[in-house]
Amino acid sequence: MKNFYLLLLLICNVISTNASDVDTLIVVSNAMNKSIKNIVITPTNYNKKNDNYSVLYLLHGADGNYKDWISNNPIIKEYSDTFNIIIVCPDGGFNSWYFDSPIDQKMKYETYISDELINAVDSNYRTIKNKTNRVVTGLSMGGHGALYLAFRHQDIWGAAGSMSGGLDIRSFKNDWNIPDRLGDYENYKNNWENNTIINMVSMLKGSDLKIIFDCGVDDFFYDVNKKVHDALVEMNIPHDYTERSGGHSWEYWSNSIKYQLLFFNEFFKSNN
Repeated sequence: MKNFYLLLLLICNVISTNASDVDTLIVVSNAMNKSIKNIVITPTNYNKKNDNYSVLYLLHGADGNYKDWISNNPIIKEYSDTFNIIIVCPDGGFNSWYFDSPIDQKMKYETYISDELINAVDSNYRTIKNKTNRVVTGLSMGGHGALYLAFRHQDIWGAAGSMSGGLDIRSFKNDWNIPDRLGDYENYKNNWENNTIINMVSMLKGSDLKIIFDCGVDDFFYDVNKKVHDALVEMNIPHDYTERSGGHSWEYWSNSIKYQLLFFNEFFKSNN
C-alpha cells in the first residue's frame, strides 16, 4: 500500500433524494506534496448493499477542475445509478495535460491519477479492483489525458475514451500551458514527440485495450482526431470512432458522454 494520507469528506446533503451520493475525496499526493480534491459519485443503493462496483474515471479539460463535470452536466449523478457504477472526477491541476512533466517536478499528474488516486479510491470504496472493471475518459485536455494514461498503463485500465480530445499537441505549440509542461517545441522537441497521442498509437499493437473517441466536425480539434482515427485504421487497431455535428462545448460533451457510457457498460458486462 502506498504511503498516503486520506481525508474523506461526505457531502451527501448536496444531493436530493432518489439520486446518487456525491463525496469529495481528498488525497494527499506524495508525488507533488499537496492535497488534491476529487469528486466520487456512488449509486443510490451503495450504502444499502454490499456489492462491489466498476469505476469510470472522468477527466476535465483545460482551465477546469474536479467540479466541472458535476457542475456543467449534473445528470452524471443519474448515470451512476443507471449503469450501477462509481464515477470519479479527478482534479487534473491547472492545465497539467495529465503528464508527469519532464521539466516541472511539481506537475506529476500521471503518477497521481494512475497510482495515488486509484489506490485511494480502491481503499475507500467497494470497487472491483482490476482493469476489466476500470475505465477512463475525458473531454478536451482530459480526452488527451484519458488516452495518454490508458495507453501507458494498460495494466490499470481496460477501456478508454476521449471527447473532443487534443490528440496531437504538436498542432498547438503555444496553447494551454503545454510549453510549461514540456518545454518549448524548438528546444524540447523530443518531449512533444514522445507525449502526443498520435505518436503513441503503436503501443496498442497486440493490446486488448478498448478504445472509443469522438469529435464534433466544428471543433478546432477535429482534424487531429481524424488523423488519429486514420492512424489506427492504417495499423488495423480496433476502435470506435464517431464524428457528429457540434463544436467544443458542454452541449456536445453532454451528448457524447451518453454514448461512451453505453460503450463502457457493454465492456463491463462482457467481463462479468
